Order: sequence, then C-alpha cells, then structure tokens
Amino acid sequence: MFNFEDALKLISEQTIVCVGDLMLDDFVYGEVSRISPEAPAPILAVTRNDVTVGGAGNVARNIAALGARCVFLGVVGEDDASRTLMRALAAEPLIEPHLVVDPARPTTRKVRFVSEHHSTHLLRADWELAQALNPKTEKALVDRTLAALPRAASVVLSDYAKGTLTPRVIQEVIHAAKKAKTPIIVDPKAIDYSIYRGATVIKPNRKELAEATRRRADCDEDVIAAASELNRLLGTDAVVVSLGDAGLILVPANGAPLHVPAYPVKLRDTSGAGDTVVAALAVMLATNVDYEPAVRAANAAAAVVVGKRGTATVSAAELRSRILPAASLAPEEKIVFDWSVLDERLAEWRGLRIGFTNGCFDLLHPGHIKLLSEAHAACDRLIVGLNDDASVRRLKGEGRPLQAVHARAEVLAALEAVDLVVVFEQDTPLELIRRVRPKVLVKGGDYRREEVVGHELVEGEGGEVILIDLVPGFSTTKIVRQSRAPARVRGS
Repeated sequence: MFNFEDALKLISEQTIVCVGDLMLDDFVYGEVSRISPEAPAPILAVTRNDVTVGGAGNVARNIAALGARCVFLGVVGEDDASRTLMRALAAEPLIEPHLVVDPARPTTRKVRFVSEHHSTHLLRADWELAQALNPKTEKALVDRTLAALPRAASVVLSDYAKGTLTPRVIQEVIHAAKKAKTPIIVDPKAIDYSIYRGATVIKPNRKELAEATRRRADCDEDVIAAASELNRLLGTDAVVVSLGDAGLILVPANGAPLHVPAYPVKLRDTSGAGDTVVAALAVMLATNVDYEPAVRAANAAAAVVVGKRGTATVSAAELRSRILPAASLAPEEKIVFDWSVLDERLAEWRGLRIGFTNGCFDLLHPGHIKLLSEAHAACDRLIVGLNDDASVRRLKGEGRPLQAVHARAEVLAALEAVDLVVVFEQDTPLELIRRVRPKVLVKGGDYRREEVVGHELVEGEGGEVILIDLVPGFSTTKIVRQSRAPARVRGS
C-alpha cells in the first residue's frame, strides 16, 4: 500500500533535470482609487513590488522548495533581467543553474500590475522574443542538458512557447531520457504535440487539450476521450489534464481514468499553479510512486499555491499538511493562555503557512464565520488572537464583554476553521503577532491595509495582509444595541 510519508522522506535524495523557458516575473501591487484624467484607465498607487523567477524557473523553484535538487537549464539574454535571474537562482541552494547566454535575445520579463485590495490583475506588460533558438545556442543547450541527464531521477520539459524548447532540443532530451529509463514530464505549449512524442507524461490544461486534439473537452467524458487519443498518438504512459478549479484528471494509457477534485480553498492567485503541478509530478514520480498518488500530491500542491499571491512555491511541510489529515485536537486543547504553549505549537508547525487574525468575538455571527473560514482557506494553520475580558472592556466600554473569555474561547475552539485560540491582555495584538510571526495576517474589509495592526511586521518578512469582505448587516455592537432597545408595542 502507498505510504505518502515514505515518499516524502525520499524526496531529498532525488535530482530532477528541468529544461525550459526562463522568465522574470515582476508583480507590482497597489491601490486603485481613481481614474486617470488623461485616459479612461485606472491609476495604480504603487505600494510594493515582488520580483521572482518565473516560467520554467518557477518549476525549478517548486522542485527545490519540495526538497529535491534541481539541475536547471535555460537561455537568457545579456541584460539586467538576466543578471537578476542569475543572482536569484544562485541564491537557491538546491538549484544548480546551467544557463546559456545569447546576447541576441532579450530575457523574457513579465510585469503584472495588481490591485492590492481586490487581488485583481489590471494589466500585464511583456518583454520577449518568442522565436526558436539559433543553431549555436540550441547546440549549447542540448549539450549541457545531455551532460546532466545521467544524474536525473526524472526530467521536466517546461514549454512556454518562447523558443527555448525547439523540436531538436525536445526530441534529443526525450530520446536520451527514454534510453536511460528516466520519466519525462512535459508541460506543453506547442501547437503541434507530435514534437513531444515519446514523453512519459504530458500535462495540458483543458483548452490546450482541445486545441491539440481538435476535440471537445467540455465535460469529463470529453476530456477522457481526448486524453486517450493523445496517449495513443504520442505513446505517452499518461495524460494529466488540469481543469482549473475543478481539479485534475489522470488518464493512463493502461488503466482507469481518475478525476481528482480540487481542494476547497480561497483563490488568491493562480499564476504559476501549473508549474507547481508539474514540479510535484516530477518529484513524486522520481520517488517511484504510481501515477495516482503522484497526481493526488500534485493536486494538493496546487491547492497550497493558489492560496498565495504571485508566482509561489510549496514546501514539503505544506504539502504534507494539505494531503494528510492534521492531528485533531480536542477543543480545550486549542485554547492557550500560557504563551509558552503557543511556542510549542509553533515549533510543531515549523515550515507551515501560519495565518493570524484577532478580535473580541463576543457574540459569534455569520460575519465572524465567513472571516474565519476564508482566513483558514488562505493558510495551513489559523491562530486566532482573543482579547481577554479587561481589554474588551477597555475597547468596547462597560457592559462588555457579554461572555467571559473562557466561554468565548470555547466557542471559537469548537470551529473546524480555527487551529488555535491564544488569549492576550494587551489592547492590540502586536506583541502576539511578533511572537507568532505569521505569513498571513487577516482582518475584515472595514479596515484598510495600512490600518491593520502588525501589517508592517508581516509584510517586512515576506508575508501578506488579506482583507475579507464583510457580511452586510452583521455586527456584534449592532446586535447588542438591538437586544437592549425597548420592545415596540404592537399598534402603538
């Protein structure tokens, strides 16, 4: 029987060779509050930008984040973007880059402008030359790749149709890998899929599958029929089709197809999710697991990264927490007054994406439930900071809280979305946030990002602030006020 824990332990022993189109991803975040007087376009007041390794480089980053070594091969120009990429890849201890420099080509760069509050992409600007490599650069890439293949437990061809993966590069790599009995996973973008003939696994999305086979792919039956045809035409062992928020479908050449539904998560950003799926497939197949557990792991990995912003990665700890049930705690075990117990929990959760929110939670209502459930969907473990009775009284006035801190804590701890309730006595949770150091800080949409206590600390360490839209009509203060109002006499 398959044991996921055993497979995870083997990941650090694997080396994966990844070849493909390298690019620089730049995410520019800001707030939109007005339209330009010069043209009917929104003005983005920029607050920050994140620059990361993208394209096939993001596959390499995900492979390394999962704990395997990645030998990465690609092509860059001789420009500022290439120098930024080289520095970033050199800083990754588990990535071994072998980049061919072609001064005649610009390094592919994509800049996305994003509305911070709504996580909406407003515009993308691209710098690229989507043309096939010249023969000299092509030969250099092939030679370096073939030299690296004897170390590979699996091979990834990450095709973004920017010209790195020419038919010659693809076929020479597939031929050599097949001869060595090394699995080859392809993320395709070519119009003619015949260039991938002989690969082990190919991973198109629904649209790409329909275009490649000239068949419909509207429902599962259509997808399975088209993927089966692709297996037959290309001689692949399996086709894995990405269905977006509907999950993945595995269609093996021999055996029954399997639809793995997506996890219920709050989508923050789907950029690079396909890279994560390919990376997880390559890492899992390198450990010699079957296709079904590999696809289930890839599906879980995608669920982690779509809850993050930008071009993101997933760690082995995050993958484990998503695919394996968390150790269940009784509600009373979730309540923490002694912060030394909090430190113990944080040590147990090291490597996971910790989320934090806080409040008085005097009378739990639908707005609270929405906040907590969406906060939990954005992280692996959610910690709720709970004001003690004295601090609630200072914040809300005499007569509050309506329920003592133990009662409020017990109600919160009974919720599945809450992993830990930590009581604090200060008027703000800043000291507690310093102790937790969360990757995700969550508050209601009635706050602006800069008003959220602890936002500078969290963002300064690479975390993010998420604002959850309120449920109209629900407020503890309003409910208390209504309950204390004199009852109206009918007919008066």
